[in-house]
Amino acid sequence: MRRHQFETYLDKVFNFSAKVGSLPDLRQSPRHNGKKIFDAVFLGAACQFPALHRIETECQKGALHKRIGRLSEDAIGYALERQDPEAIFDFGCDLARRLKRNGVFRSDWSRGLVDAAVDGIEICSSFARFCDHCMERKVKRMVDGELREDIQYYHRICAVTIVSSAFPIPLGIRFQKNGETEVACTLSLLQDLLDRVGRRFLDLLVADALYLQMPFVRAVEDLGLDWVINLKDNQPELLAEAQRLTAGPAPEQLSYHQQELQIWHAPEVYWPIADRSVAVVKTVRTQRKHRIRICRDDAGRKQAQKETAVEQGTNFYASNLELGARPVVFVHQLGRSRWVIDTEVFQTITTDGHLKKPSVHQRRSHALIVLTMIRVLAFTLTLLFFHRQVRSHLRRCSLGFCDLARRLADQFLTPRSDSS
Repeated sequence: MRRHQFETYLDKVFNFSAKVGSLPDLRQSPRHNGKKIFDAVFLGAACQFPALHRIETECQKGALHKRIGRLSEDAIGYALERQDPEAIFDFGCDLARRLKRNGVFRSDWSRGLVDAAVDGIEICSSFARFCDHCMERKVKRMVDGELREDIQYYHRICAVTIVSSAFPIPLGIRFQKNGETEVACTLSLLQDLLDRVGRRFLDLLVADALYLQMPFVRAVEDLGLDWVINLKDNQPELLAEAQRLTAGPAPEQLSYHQQELQIWHAPEVYWPIADRSVAVVKTVRTQRKHRIRICRDDAGRKQAQKETAVEQGTNFYASNLELGARPVVFVHQLGRSRWVIDTEVFQTITTDGHLKKPSVHQRRSHALIVLTMIRVLAFTLTLLFFHRQVRSHLRRCSLGFCDLARRLADQFLTPRSDSS
């Protein structure tokens, strides 16, 4: 059978096709087998097709016609509704174990530690479409010039993502239940993930200030993980004590890449709510940025002028990490790595991977969960292929992630023979 370069790579590294074929199918006497459905959704997500209706079109007369063949949107939705999300989750965990064995998680800056970030994102908000698993809230909005309060339906997902590697690697996602907090959902995901991949799979967790809560911190430490979490106003007593202990001149200053960094380190700061001490690192980062400002001359003509703007930001990081021989700036690097899950995962997968497109939302809650899990899986493996097989083989690479998706779609129209 004629194979695509992307699929050939996945088969060589993960034995991907065989594992997809072994996923359970809960349908009785299906017209299309489960692997065909999975491949259509997975490859459609890799090509960044925005919705199942588009995948149906591509299967009928587009990029996936030769690879998949005719397949309707209803058939895909019906099959996804009867797919087991736990089996997809196990599949993702199996791929993650292979990635770690292959050394993909390694990096120089993290000093041998596997660093993961946790966060949540909202998807599929609507005033009309909903499913059994939707969360609800009342929202005031203007309708025909009249202000009224309507029920808005939405979902939130929590994710655990490796951020210490050369590129981010999502390990798993979980849909937040109605009445459940983001922190509780993330903790359930983290515990479930480590139960399947092993408690020594991760070394350290980074998170936003929302997660600096005593139950979450205690649970993370019970899992054997170190943590670095932003400290903000939601822990006022700890923040006030940290501000008092770091009020003097900075004992350490660094300069690099047009940035100046001032660092304070308080190794033991009492946290009253938790009745314990934690380490706190304070940083003040001053950055010079060159900007173009449009102004008008005396004749009223527009002119572009270069100017230098100075931006300054202060951050506090609470942590249980014992630095040992590591420098204090390492905590700052860990804290900053949390932004990867926002800027390089959620933004990219929302904009390019169409994470917020509901597609099979109405009356198919399980189908939405499975669809989202496959989209995240496709994003991860496409990103892996992009960095390990495209950018790494070119001295100068002007090809972007979106460009790769278009090339994948074009190559499906004229797939090459598998040389393996």
